[in-house]
Amino acid sequence: MTPDDLAQLRRDYRLGGLRRADLHDDPVEQFRHWFEQARNAELLEPNAMVLSTSNGRRPSSRTVLLKAFDQRGFVFFTNYASRKAQEIDATAQVSLLFPWYGLERQVGILGRATRISTTDSLAYFLSRPFGSRLGAWVSQQSSVISSRQVLEMQWQQLRQRFADGEVPLPRGWGGYRVVPEEVEFWQGGENRLHDRFRYRRNPQTATEGETPEQGAAGAVDWIIERLAP
Repeated sequence: MTPDDLAQLRRDYRLGGLRRADLHDDPVEQFRHWFEQARNAELLEPNAMVLSTSNGRRPSSRTVLLKAFDQRGFVFFTNYASRKAQEIDATAQVSLLFPWYGLERQVGILGRATRISTTDSLAYFLSRPFGSRLGAWVSQQSSVISSRQVLEMQWQQLRQRFADGEVPLPRGWGGYRVVPEEVEFWQGGENRLHDRFRYRRNPQTATEGETPEQGAAGAVDWIIERLAP
């Protein structure tokens, strides 16, 4: 494929627009609505999200799976020695992106990532399939390994070790919760006139370190703005 071929790759977005009147006042509830639509549309991995982090000098991105969300934030799980975890420890500000191409939509989230409790991590870990629990023990995520064979041998050894099915939570594995500070909903439009709405926390009602369910009236006051495409 030549550069000219790439230049001609385009698609006109015609599935629908987005109006302010369509939006819920709470971005988490609006996300819930769109997420259910993504699930009902049978999109591939609707809970897949691109997580971007930074070590303060350069960014990095990868796809992870959303495993829970509510008014407190958006939760994913990882090895705490992984590159993403080290960068979160260095700079807690992260971004999430849900690319729902089949619906001509995307949702972007900016916020701070913090570790969830060991109790909550354990509850999710015990819900995972047996093989996935072993995988969390085997993989020293982001570290250099000599071959895939090494991983498979270690997995088989652990399969024998935990043959009774009781796999404990690895010490260095658990979840992060991303507390949203900005949430953007993007809907593709004809002639590249896309619809974009950004929710941002009202700085007059939010304080540093405050969680989304907190605030003067027990809920976050969100400012909703339409952005140019």
